[in-house]
Amino acid sequence: MKAAVLNSFSAPLVIQDVPDPVLGTGEVIVDVAAAGVASYAANVFNGSRNYPLELPVVPGPGGVGRVRATGPDATKLKPGDWVFVDSTIRSRDNVANPEQILLGWTYRTPAALPLHRYYHHGSFAEQMLVPTENATPIGPIEAADAGRWTALARLLVPFGGLLAGNLQAGETLVVNGATGGFGGAGVAVALAMGAGRVVATGRNQGTLEDIARRFGQRVRTVRFTGDEAADRQSICEAAGGPIDMVLDFLPREASAAQVRSAVMAVKLGGRVILMGGLRGDEGNLGLNYNWLMHNETMVRGVWMYGKNAIPRMVQMVRAGLIDLAQFDLTEFGLDEANEAVAYAAANAGPRHLTVLRPDRAFENNR
Repeated sequence: MKAAVLNSFSAPLVIQDVPDPVLGTGEVIVDVAAAGVASYAANVFNGSRNYPLELPVVPGPGGVGRVRATGPDATKLKPGDWVFVDSTIRSRDNVANPEQILLGWTYRTPAALPLHRYYHHGSFAEQMLVPTENATPIGPIEAADAGRWTALARLLVPFGGLLAGNLQAGETLVVNGATGGFGGAGVAVALAMGAGRVVATGRNQGTLEDIARRFGQRVRTVRFTGDEAADRQSICEAAGGPIDMVLDFLPREASAAQVRSAVMAVKLGGRVILMGGLRGDEGNLGLNYNWLMHNETMVRGVWMYGKNAIPRMVQMVRAGLIDLAQFDLTEFGLDEANEAVAYAAANAGPRHLTVLRPDRAFENNR
């Protein structure tokens, strides 16, 4: 089969022939129709993100496609079914504390290396091999719409955080870092779940204005000034009342003060879900023990989402609660993988989807 292969960091992807995946028990082979390209993919491929990743590898964390073959233990999936492929693969030999990898992207700990080596290649290819439980049926779709369904990967991450924080209908939520891809998706998902008000924070005024324009009166926006106290006051004023929950998606370039400006605005008994990327000294949030205790604040880190989130998100899309048309879609053929990576980096934002389509050829007319 044809695939885009990363042979060395800082080198372009190479389109080459690789062996077809071989089916085993408890596995599924999927014909890849569409694979999302992350805005930061270039930083993964040049090594600057320092993701643990053994080379060579076919990258690509998950995607959308049709089942080609199933193992003998499959009871529902059948060839031809349209599926969303979840990139989060968990070890099966320690259910209480499983090792985890992101298919074709990274592994979390050295103990997860065997899993990364076995389920190694991702979705920048014509086919991929995944555990049966990682292929979730999405129902019949038109092949032309497969690229839009890759938005599930964008939506599921904040959905996992909102489920972990037990967001309830009518509550007030702060999405901290709403101008990024996951944060922007978090606004849409929270509204679909019935949030009464969403306060969207970020640095890009134009993107904040676009979020407010698209989502209407239940959304308020706050642009960060860099003054922690002033930003917290602005968040509280935008909320117009008690803040029940904070969903933080601030990137690694942000500061701990930006996190605190939202975290310490929550009401008595409020919840804080951390899903962002702060690194180094900025990862030390400096939260006050006495304040956390007396404010009865729950602070929880969440990585990705549980398996039950996927069929629930599919149901939300099918019910019309989430509109995949909200995303601006740009598609590339597999032969244009490097162009797609560059395009994704230059067009980051909550509304942009960059997608590889290994299932069809393209004329480069963009």
